[in-house]
Formats: sequence, structure tokens, C-alpha cells
Amino acid sequence: MLYKKTLETSCRFDVVVISDFVKEAVAQSGVQEGICVVQIPHSTAGICSTTGYPDVRADLQEELERLVPSRIDFCHHESPYDAAGHIKTALFGSTLSLIISGGELVAGRSEDILLLEFDGPRTRNVIVRVMRDDG
Repeated sequence: MLYKKTLETSCRFDVVVISDFVKEAVAQSGVQEGICVVQIPHSTAGICSTTGYPDVRADLQEELERLVPSRIDFCHHESPYDAAGHIKTALFGSTLSLIISGGELVAGRSEDILLLEFDGPRTRNVIVRVMRDDG
């Protein structure tokens, strides 16, 4: 079962909590045991699973900017933000696989699924594939 959502990011580096959409997709699928794959099909946006608390999102943004600053001397010259965004996406990846058990995602109490925007604001797509475990 495939579920899609389009959303707008609001700034150059944005963190959007998408947990509710993913959980809704799992619930709508009716799958009790299986796998959920979430994909962000963009080269300057990534995905991760961690707490979605605002202070953690701010720390994540600050640390990523320190590790991969936007600069004008990248080989890829479309824009410094775009070039840094590609590197950040390569570090995080654009897919996340999650286990479904008892009809729900297996996750920690404060764990969220986050779309990470590295070159916004932009229109982004989130794609969720829910697969039943017939084993």
C-alpha cells in the first residue's frame, strides 16, 4: 500500500515532524505485522528518526551547519545551500525503514520521524509504503 503527502517547508533549514502522517498510513493499511518504508524523494532533503522536541531540532540544525557549512567554494556551483544540502542528504539518507508490530510502528516513547529540509523553502513529497509480513 502506497501513501503520499505533499508539504511545504518554511525556511532554508527546516525540520518537519511527519510522524502522524506515517502512523495514519500504517493504521489505514490495516497491516498488523510488517515493514513501513518512508521515502523523501529529493536530493536536498533527508529523513531521520529521533525526538522531535524543538530544542533537539535546533541543536540538530546548529550541529549540521557546523559540520557541513554552506560555502561558495563547492565544486557544485548551483548554490552553496544546494551543494551543502546534497552532502547533508547523503549523510542522513532519503529512506527510513520501520517495523510494524501489533498494527503500530515500533518506536520509543518520544521518538518522531523528521523530514529534514536542507535547501528550502520548497515543496516536498513524503512517500510511505506499508508491506505486510506473511511469514
